[in-house]
Amino acid sequence: MYLMRIGAPGAEKPVVRVDEAHYIDVSDVTPDFDERFFGSGRIALLADRVARGDVRAFDGERVGAPIARPHQILCIGLNYSDHAAETGQAVPDEPILFTKSPNTLIGPNDDVRIPRGSTKTDWEVELGIVIGRRTSYLDSVEEARDCIAGYLVVNDVSERAFQMERGGQWSKGKSAETFNPAGPWLVTPDEIADITNLGMWLDVNGVRRQTGTTKTMIFDPYVIVHHLSQFMVLEPGDLINTGTPPGVGMGHDPQIWLQPGDVMELGIDGLGRQRQRVVGPR
Repeated sequence: MYLMRIGAPGAEKPVVRVDEAHYIDVSDVTPDFDERFFGSGRIALLADRVARGDVRAFDGERVGAPIARPHQILCIGLNYSDHAAETGQAVPDEPILFTKSPNTLIGPNDDVRIPRGSTKTDWEVELGIVIGRRTSYLDSVEEARDCIAGYLVVNDVSERAFQMERGGQWSKGKSAETFNPAGPWLVTPDEIADITNLGMWLDVNGVRRQTGTTKTMIFDPYVIVHHLSQFMVLEPGDLINTGTPPGVGMGHDPQIWLQPGDVMELGIDGLGRQRQRVVGPR
């Protein structure tokens, strides 16, 4: 299934996408795709609701993030071998973990706002994982498969000067408002033949800047979920950003940074595409 949330910010309704033009409203099953929904196992009820029909046509509604604001957004750094190479850093022995403020979450086509004082705002197309049940101390990597509700496209927007030149944790450069566009869909695992073989891309102003594949991930989604479960409790609906392939602005020579008026377009095979306009500080 392809789960979506459509409507104005703060008033999105949960739907299941049927095709490019149609959806089924499932707000009679759940008021939202949130921690309570994923934790209660109600995702299994959606198939019956979809089978009953009542198909509606999209009518220009805003597309929100496909999940409500999560308990936490966890991020994995330097998780693509070719991205590590472009930054000149060694391939990590274990996943590099940092966090991102949950209130960075926005829809896939909402504006991205450059924060005040920014000089180095950057882009990162990423595969996102949504956790499907409360998870801790998994005994094996294989167990992680049953803990994943689905996958989605994420743009892990970053401010590199805040991240690397201002001391402290990477989170400082990751947590500005609008810095986590997500969606358009949450795709359940049964719809994806091989999560470790998906093409991914990102354009800025019509110029291809990132081209990659999940084949070059150092730690695949199952390894990541298993690893994180050894250090923390993962809650239903938690979002994990799993790293980016090469081609970020920081990796170009000369480096390229986002400016007001720029347009980012990005996508992952089978998971949909996003489009964001970059706007200046408020």
